[in-house]
Amino acid sequence: MQKPQQNRENLSRLYLALWPDQETQNRLQSMRHTWSWPKNAAVVKPESLHLTLHFLGDVENRRIPELVQGLNVTMQPFDLIMNRPQLWPNGVAVLKPHSIPTGLSQLHAGLDAALRGMGIITEARTYRPHVTFARNAEQAIPPTMKQVQPVLWTVKSYALVKSHNGYTIVQHYE
Repeated sequence: MQKPQQNRENLSRLYLALWPDQETQNRLQSMRHTWSWPKNAAVVKPESLHLTLHFLGDVENRRIPELVQGLNVTMQPFDLIMNRPQLWPNGVAVLKPHSIPTGLSQLHAGLDAALRGMGIITEARTYRPHVTFARNAEQAIPPTMKQVQPVLWTVKSYALVKSHNGYTIVQHYE
């Protein structure tokens, strides 16, 4: 017997992310401008720059209140130093942190536990924190390390985000 297909109207594409404040967003955008982009690159809009913590995928809308409540985990503020531009083999241009601070590891693990506690399966791959600058960017040229001005990002919050024709913050957590 086949499982009935879920009605797309009853689903939301959700993820958890670090969402930069305006000043950090401006610094990320400045870093993005140091790249040389090919014409076909799909460069991420400044207001959409973020660092994903967990991708939840398509979730039934009826579960959103449960998620909003259940994903409120304790976090300690931490600093991210974003200074490692990379072009990944699949044509994704990213900016990675210099290192993964303990606060980020703890937040990621705490959210993982909360998600699993609500029956949501999380990514099995090793977590690789990054900000995506562009897709379809196979011919992009990242800045040299001499050109890189590190972006200091003081993280004091995270967000549950809905992705549909842009991004909507469902819940902001501090």
